Amino acid sequence: MAPRMPGEYEPHERTVMCWPARHDLWRHHIGDAEAAYAEVAAAIAAFEPVTMIAAPGAAERAAQRCGDKVDVVELPIDDSWFRDSGPTYVFDEGELIAVDWVFNSWGERYLPYAADAAIAARWAASAGHATRQVPLVLEGGSITVDGEGTLVTTEQCLLHPNRNPSMTRTEISAALGEQLGVSTVVWLPHGLALDGDTDGHVDNVAAFARPGVLLVQGCDDPGEEDWLRCNVNARCARGTVDAAGRPLEVIEVPVLPFTVYGGERVVVPYLNFSLVNGGVIVPTCGHRADTEMLAVIADQFPGREVVGIDVGAVLAHGGGGIHCITQQMPRSGSAMRPE
Repeated sequence: MAPRMPGEYEPHERTVMCWPARHDLWRHHIGDAEAAYAEVAAAIAAFEPVTMIAAPGAAERAAQRCGDKVDVVELPIDDSWFRDSGPTYVFDEGELIAVDWVFNSWGERYLPYAADAAIAARWAASAGHATRQVPLVLEGGSITVDGEGTLVTTEQCLLHPNRNPSMTRTEISAALGEQLGVSTVVWLPHGLALDGDTDGHVDNVAAFARPGVLLVQGCDDPGEEDWLRCNVNARCARGTVDAAGRPLEVIEVPVLPFTVYGGERVVVPYLNFSLVNGGVIVPTCGHRADTEMLAVIADQFPGREVVGIDVGAVLAHGGGGIHCITQQMPRSGSAMRPE
């Protein structure tokens, strides 16, 4: 049997996060960052167990801020974006495997990053998970899967020369297929215009709601560069067929909020959400369309509680969103492909 990366909507054992650690990134906003991470952890803990990884010496503060419903473990880290530095989980012959990609800090953008390059293996070892090291530069936020053989990514990120410059798109697709058990890779052209930190991660512009249904981030302002980017992405997605032979049904979340935090203009895509057991944790920023867009998302996740948290501006200032700071650990009992 080929390995299988489950969809994020499949059952979780827990969610894993990392406590803010890079003080030269957050500077005098570090208190806001800690509050945001603690609020996200608490929201997720209402649905499933949460483990917070803290750098040595920071565990006590993380535990105080997060409360007793969040487990805290000490491991060396440089930064706090576990979606990208942590492992990607697959099932291989029924066994849960932590896939340990090469992490180069988004093209060596933030230094140092040696501890983050090692955190996937260290976390897996502490959790007792088998690990498979893969010599491919990849971050978890650059891919989304349906659990049935289809993966969506962006050309802007995975074809960027600061990741795997010697590999062609065909070679990258083949490597993803071998490691994650996907047979169809959908390449969207663009990430968001302001996403210079990750070079256009897909978790800002697309997410599977279920097999065959892809949510895509829209932009309602023709004056924004993202208006064209999001429009092109949606048209490309609508013209694709997934691994099961179905034309992808594309659902647009039409509003893309912009706001200012710390004197910086930031973008807060609703699609940078975290799927948890029975819930969807969505970043908001006090935009007039928050309620309406949360309802659009809720329509695609019947039976799940959709929770908006006003941490989007703080996390965007740091370079990401709720999805970026979380990594789901699939429940071992869900190893079989869903019917």
